[in-house]
Amino acid sequence: MGFYSGTVQVAVIFLVILNLIEVYGEIPTTLEGPFKPVTVPLDKSFRGHAIDLPDTDPRLQRSVTGFEPEQISVSLSSTHDSIWISWITGQFQIGDNIKPLDPKTVASFVHYGKLRFPMIHKATGYSLVYSQMYPFEGLQNYTSGIIHHVRLTGLEPNTLYYYRCGDPSLPSLSDIYSFKTMPVSGPRRYPSRIAVVGDLGLTYNSSSTINHLTSNKPDLVLLVGDLSYANLYLTNGTSSDCYSCSFPDTPVHETYQPRWDYWGRFLQPLVSKVPITMVQGNHEIELQAENRTFASYSSRYAFPYKESGSSSPFYYSFNAGGIHFVVLGGYAAYSITADQYKWLQKDLACVNREVTPWLVATWHPPWYSSYTAHYREAECMKVAMEDLLYRYGVDIVFNGHVHAYERSNRVYNYTLDPCGPVYITIGDGGNREKMAITHADEPGKCPEPSTTPDEFMGGFCAYNFTSGPAAGKFCWDQQPEYSAYRESSFGHGILEVKNETHALWTWHRNQDMYNKVGDQIYIVRQPKRCPIKLKNVNDKMKKYTWNKIAFIDSSGEALDFGELGTADPMSGVNPLPPYKGAVVAPGGGSVALVAGVVPGTDVPPGATDPPAVLENCKIQGIRM
Repeated sequence: MGFYSGTVQVAVIFLVILNLIEVYGEIPTTLEGPFKPVTVPLDKSFRGHAIDLPDTDPRLQRSVTGFEPEQISVSLSSTHDSIWISWITGQFQIGDNIKPLDPKTVASFVHYGKLRFPMIHKATGYSLVYSQMYPFEGLQNYTSGIIHHVRLTGLEPNTLYYYRCGDPSLPSLSDIYSFKTMPVSGPRRYPSRIAVVGDLGLTYNSSSTINHLTSNKPDLVLLVGDLSYANLYLTNGTSSDCYSCSFPDTPVHETYQPRWDYWGRFLQPLVSKVPITMVQGNHEIELQAENRTFASYSSRYAFPYKESGSSSPFYYSFNAGGIHFVVLGGYAAYSITADQYKWLQKDLACVNREVTPWLVATWHPPWYSSYTAHYREAECMKVAMEDLLYRYGVDIVFNGHVHAYERSNRVYNYTLDPCGPVYITIGDGGNREKMAITHADEPGKCPEPSTTPDEFMGGFCAYNFTSGPAAGKFCWDQQPEYSAYRESSFGHGILEVKNETHALWTWHRNQDMYNKVGDQIYIVRQPKRCPIKLKNVNDKMKKYTWNKIAFIDSSGEALDFGELGTADPMSGVNPLPPYKGAVVAPGGGSVALVAGVVPGTDVPPGATDPPAVLENCKIQGIRM
């Protein structure tokens, strides 16, 4: 018996060692960095098929009749217990004299349950129609089919649900689909695989990207902006190869909105069963009449912005198990006085790293890219927001925009920093604008500084470097030290968070087998080396009028206001009564939640003594 017991113990120890070798063995970790920059030479024999799929491709054609649902997608809500189902009914219209469909003619129902039969739950939602209007002679207007969004709530974590959507009274119901919810938030609970890709488009190479990505069996798909590329087409369907050179003689930059419908049909086999989340890109701007922008992007898909306290679908947050994701809008106002910045302050202040140890941020235009294309284009956004993300200890940043792959060393303010994020540019989905193949550090490839700003992103902020190896210059003379690995190829990435400190990042090229590794590294958090230390502000607390609620930073300055007695500004629910005196939220961090009366003023009728805390969020703190 003793021999048997000892043999079992040895076997268990051996298996544990084998597992550790398998998990952490030959794969490098960021603890070994910073790494010497690597550039993989361009494989000139492979350029991919950067040619759009034709309108006649069966995957793009409408395969339903009447008001049967199509372009079905599943989108994440803010937490594991809710999810969005979206679809379209009816046909779009395009031409000079078009009449929008009436959303009231088709109901928005989703039947769902943990069994295929019977589906015992039912949810209703809302519907809308959007238009893309061009008030110029010869340009065709567009109005969409009826777009439906239904939020399912009360879901169990990490659970497979079946669903079908549509209007049962017509009858007009979809086939039965399924999705799996995210794990409940916690330091040991994570989705198995998160697929990340940007600048996808609708080309033959986009098809290869989606096939590879699907074969890697993700639990969640993050699309980092530039989706359908409908704005590379005139309203009559004529195409172009690049945005900047498209149609210079037309009165407005046109789009061909049916490409969005084609794109929705193309992605349905994947996104009807795997939850997605999206980021706004420049190709989604789609300026139209009355200076309206982002109509298609903000109408066709659901975004958990209201659930996360945001006022815009361009920036929001959500949890996926022990990961807190922050989605930012590179083409929405981001200065320190803008709503987006104020929302980001509040969202980051309430992240509890004991529940969601990992903090991942994403937006479209990269801050750290060494390619010539879009070099330092987002510098103004970087100047406004980088300090805030660094202070709260963001671990990983995903960007697109540049049609290539690049992974950084940990970096902050262009300086190698073991506590800075790892920046990953993954705009290699395969769109028709082809790959980025030149680098700003190559002779003659550094762009003229005045050409770098983007008209939709603000002014000029990209001045010459003032310190470091590139001091006095606009571009480096060699691959920047912050750039650990770069390669021009189409592909996608997979993020696998293993525990509170280790996440495996793998990049896959399209020209390889779907499971072959192109670039791979363990991104390792070091909470002890890079702590989020709390500052005490109790001695600097200020008081404000009785009906105001304010975020107070470490200097005692108010960051934002909301109303007491109406609604909690963090969630829009849970009315708060007026209190006498000041109240500090849990945590006592450098950002504290305060309500109070101005000294010397009268206490309003009905005001009560404050409770010990306000329960709308727990302040995690800020790095000192």
